[in-house]
Amino acid sequence: MNKIKEYFKIKTYHPNRYTFKKGVKIINTDDGCFVFKKKKNNIKELYKYLNSRNFNYYPKLIDELEDYNIYEYIEEVKTPKEQKAQDLIYLISLLHNKTTYYKEVDLVLFKEIYENIINKLTYLDNYYQDIITMIEKDVYMSPSQYLVARHISLILSVITFCQKEINNWYELIKDKTKTRVVTLHNNLEVDHLLGNEIKYLISWEHSTIGMPIYDFYLFYKKQALELDFSELLKLYESKYPLLEEERKLLFILISIPDKVSFNDSEYENCKRISKTIEYLSKNELLIAPYYQVKEIEKTTNFQK
Repeated sequence: MNKIKEYFKIKTYHPNRYTFKKGVKIINTDDGCFVFKKKKNNIKELYKYLNSRNFNYYPKLIDELEDYNIYEYIEEVKTPKEQKAQDLIYLISLLHNKTTYYKEVDLVLFKEIYENIINKLTYLDNYYQDIITMIEKDVYMSPSQYLVARHISLILSVITFCQKEINNWYELIKDKTKTRVVTLHNNLEVDHLLGNEIKYLISWEHSTIGMPIYDFYLFYKKQALELDFSELLKLYESKYPLLEEERKLLFILISIPDKVSFNDSEYENCKRISKTIEYLSKNELLIAPYYQVKEIEKTTNFQK
């Protein structure tokens, strides 16, 4: 904080209000409002690259200190969450379009992804099989045990689906020497979209290079229960269509059930299980239409 005060002394600005919000210091002065955020990566180089790709939907970097980046303050107009989500997806599809290129990869990368997912699914399958075995031994079920028993077939069927699909994905990808990569924002959530007539994405500190699906995947994991992601995925793919292997991996990643841990609070246990079941049901609504289309196409081709 002392460095920030020194900065304002040098600039001869006079702070009159300090606001602390999610690790950000917003400081009002007689000469305007400034946002101070701890440095994590080279934002200046990232912005330079994005600007060269004709993507400038980010807050202006005004200055730098040793530990902080200093940004312009973006005045926000109150907007419904669903509308903000659409605007965010539009900007991400634009970001991916502007920064796409094909990168040579070691086949070991695909094998690692495959083996990590297979190992996770095997662990989850054993975990939930053990849980239902223990539950069935009890004479009386607790409310949380009843919730698990009632929905165990859904959980296990999702794991089986993922096991089948990851094998299908690996068959598609195992011999490829290049993969499509983009600049990923890598920290998407509705609150990271600000602005009025012009929209800005903030919080670029976790930005990286990777397969395009990871932005949508991380956004989905954070806010799947709050938004209609079926429409958001359609919007995204209308601007940036996914390749078959990309969409398949996306659907696998979002479908993998979380491990539900239990503690002494029956209320918390029920809450966690209910949330997991709701999440899996939401996944089915998102994914099922794509597989129904595939089945229709197979039937049509067979009849021909």
